[in-house]
Amino acid sequence: MEFDAVLAQVLDLLQREGRVSYRALKLRFQLDDEYIEALKDEIIEAKQQAIDRDGRVLVWLGDPSPAPEPGAASPAAAHVASEARTRQSTTAHPLSREPRPTPQAAALAVGRSTPAAERRQLTVMFCDLADSTSLASRLDPEDYREVIRAYQAACAEVIQRFDGYIAQYLGDGLLVYYGYPQAHEDDAQRAIRTGLGITEVIRMLNTPLEQEWGVRLTVRVGIHTGLVVVGEMGSGDRRERLALGETPNIAAKLQGLATPENVVISALTYRLTQGYFVCQDLGPHTIRLNTAPLYVYRVIEEREAQSRWDVAVRAGLTPMVGRQEEISLLRRRWEQSKTGLGQVVLLRGESGIGKSRLVEALREQVRSESYSWLTFRCSPYHTHSAFYPVIDALERLLPWSRDMSPEVNFTQLEQALQCYRIPLQEAVPLLAALLSLPLPAERYPPLSLSPQRQKQRTQEMLVAGLLEETRRRPVLVVWEDLHWADPSTLELLSLVINQVPMAPMLMMMTFRPEFRPPEVAHSI
Repeated sequence: MEFDAVLAQVLDLLQREGRVSYRALKLRFQLDDEYIEALKDEIIEAKQQAIDRDGRVLVWLGDPSPAPEPGAASPAAAHVASEARTRQSTTAHPLSREPRPTPQAAALAVGRSTPAAERRQLTVMFCDLADSTSLASRLDPEDYREVIRAYQAACAEVIQRFDGYIAQYLGDGLLVYYGYPQAHEDDAQRAIRTGLGITEVIRMLNTPLEQEWGVRLTVRVGIHTGLVVVGEMGSGDRRERLALGETPNIAAKLQGLATPENVVISALTYRLTQGYFVCQDLGPHTIRLNTAPLYVYRVIEEREAQSRWDVAVRAGLTPMVGRQEEISLLRRRWEQSKTGLGQVVLLRGESGIGKSRLVEALREQVRSESYSWLTFRCSPYHTHSAFYPVIDALERLLPWSRDMSPEVNFTQLEQALQCYRIPLQEAVPLLAALLSLPLPAERYPPLSLSPQRQKQRTQEMLVAGLLEETRRRPVLVVWEDLHWADPSTLELLSLVINQVPMAPMLMMMTFRPEFRPPEVAHSI
């Protein structure tokens, strides 16, 4: 097959799938390494329609931006961008009906069918490099270009994780929309999490940049939410779909108010996300002459709250009304489980209907009893992150803090596992790898397992640890929002379900109606 024909088929496959591994391309088209390298040069460098991830996967970007050649980063930058993801897996969700396009690909599809202009509420993020003029004067233009490409690729990785849409690459700035082309109920949160993620990934990117070019980057981020009109702008070959109105301008002004490595948000964005982030009130600022001052906040960090339910619990719950029958059923299942006849309860319903409130009501009733409570919370931001709910739960159970070193965290993990009757020589390396902790080779030789076998042994170890806990006291386990679970977590859940009938355990699973939970193998 001619090169152009192979290239066209690969581009078509990449646009449909969103991401394709080089190994799959070799098998599908019978290609050698030299052919793969030629395809990478054409797709990544020449056409700028994809980026390389970890030297193993092509990720679709869509049509190239008119900006100064954003595209694939250098290998060091791509590696850093990959490390900055929160233990993200590239495995597709088994319950998805079709491949999920990247934000840019989604924008192209929407652009063909949407009207000439539409009113939307958007959260707009403006991200810019601090002191870029000085940086440009210190570097050779070709080196400066490589630095900007690495910066843009690292930012794009974080933006894509939270389903943002890069509207424009503006030199060393990025204009990003949340709420277009796809709207989410938490677009303002997604924008702020992106801003925090970008400041983190740039700090990590500075290590290879300093080694190769002797430079360090810092970014400033401004975020505002408001009404816009999204429509096609430009003429000829230079046409773009842009959001017009005051909102993008205010986001750019807020970026100018931010100090390096900081995220600044407007009062409206703050109100939409209140309870999810720790913020500092910076007071009123005059954005434009003859206009009212705008209250501004600096985002310091994320709170532990991951959902509206977490925020509501922090604020205080109102008494439940009309749910006595459901609460009585949960209480009966709990009493049965304590006798060794484990129970599984499925709580299915639309968002906001009260699934988590029922779980909390049961917890309030059994608060004085001796039992272990475990909560595994799935997240819409980590649907492709292997074992994310388990990792999150372990990090909350262990007495860790952000200031602790990896060595201290490892010691605390080791001490926690000593309370269980499980083989430490295998359990410690497996869980250390799961939690991305360095393993002291002098005490724990590395496990020589294939990736698939290591995942299987990790799942078996987690099930064994959970069963060990039931030997000490009854266990009440909650799996929250399973409609956002990753494939590896669903596999683990199936293993746990098969063990529940033989253990003093009540397992409750909450999910939305469109999700199909793993089948319960036993009648319980």
